[in-house]
Amino acid sequence: MSVPARDPMTREERRAGMSLAAIFALRMLGLFLILPVFAVHAAEIPGGDNLTLVGLAIGAYGLTQACLQIAYGAASDRFGRKPVIVFGLVLFVIGSVVAALADGIHMIIVGRVLQGAGAISAAVTALAADLTRDQHRTKVMAMIGSSIGLVFALSMVAAPLLYAAIGMSGIFWMTAVLAFGAIGVLLWVVPAAPPVPRATGKLIDVLRDGQLMRLNFGVFALHLIQTTMWVMVPSALVASGGLPMPEHWKVYLPAVLLSFVVMVPAVIIAERHDKLKPVFNAAIVLLAFVQFGLWLFGDGLIPLALLLTLFFVAFNVLEATQPSWISRIAPPSSKGTALGVYNTLQSLGLFLGGVLGGWLGQAYGPAAVSLFCAVLALVWLALASSMNPPPLRVTPAAAPR
Repeated sequence: MSVPARDPMTREERRAGMSLAAIFALRMLGLFLILPVFAVHAAEIPGGDNLTLVGLAIGAYGLTQACLQIAYGAASDRFGRKPVIVFGLVLFVIGSVVAALADGIHMIIVGRVLQGAGAISAAVTALAADLTRDQHRTKVMAMIGSSIGLVFALSMVAAPLLYAAIGMSGIFWMTAVLAFGAIGVLLWVVPAAPPVPRATGKLIDVLRDGQLMRLNFGVFALHLIQTTMWVMVPSALVASGGLPMPEHWKVYLPAVLLSFVVMVPAVIIAERHDKLKPVFNAAIVLLAFVQFGLWLFGDGLIPLALLLTLFFVAFNVLEATQPSWISRIAPPSSKGTALGVYNTLQSLGLFLGGVLGGWLGQAYGPAAVSLFCAVLALVWLALASSMNPPPLRVTPAAAPR
């Protein structure tokens, strides 16, 4: 059944979407800013000549995130979303300060571990689901996913300039300030959260749910593919595209912005006309097409730019639709737990993608990385094809308070 065309988001839903997207953006900007510059900086500090430690400093965040997402999601079911999010952001601030004061690679690793311990993604996503109706949830998830894509592109542009101006320590201090800003947005801008049903669901029930676990495999595959791509793509842009590293933003930024032009209509179709499954599967097909494209003809600046644009289209659509699908089928009493498992698999994908992408690229070459990702996308498509989202519940807007 199609959703009525005229059913706009309420002011509270718009405020919830924009403010929660801002919290994600403030936190992720601080994380993304170190990616283009940290390896260069590490060579100048004690222990930074050890590439294993450098990789651990970058990846430790994802590993501790993976270990704690379920705990944070379950805690948000039991104690409420906002207190858990504040606690995680405070830990993130502490980790940023430790990294800013570090005089060697080992203390930076400690700081990154503490940053990752602020694993609030599941609680924030659950709060977004609490504050929005079914017919607008995909749109709110798109706001959050889009904010991540935008700050990633912004970090590619801003990081070299910031590093030259304030150094790595300054970037970590800036990260702490941004997290404090996120706490302020949560407390004073995000609408009051509705009461969360008492947590009666069990983790084992989430793990036994076939549809939830297929969605969890999907987010694992998506972020593993994303990370393996960034092991390969920057070098390809330099080697075959003839584009120096400081100019890579000229590809990333237009690709991200153009992808939004396609993503927004796709999300509207998914939610307004209850076409979540066809839009979702089409995005997986596009993801597989990009990986096969990189495998077969991923040389040259123009092919790379076009394939990256298509990748961002698929990635942003999937980032928006997957959490919405999970929030529809997860029981209210264990929604935070279900999203915790989801974000755990997401973090594991990020962590393992870098490790696996590096190993495959070194042992078998960049083409093997793309071929592996293409096959993984096809496996995901086979699993997703047997899934069916529940019918969209059209809930009337609440009366103004």
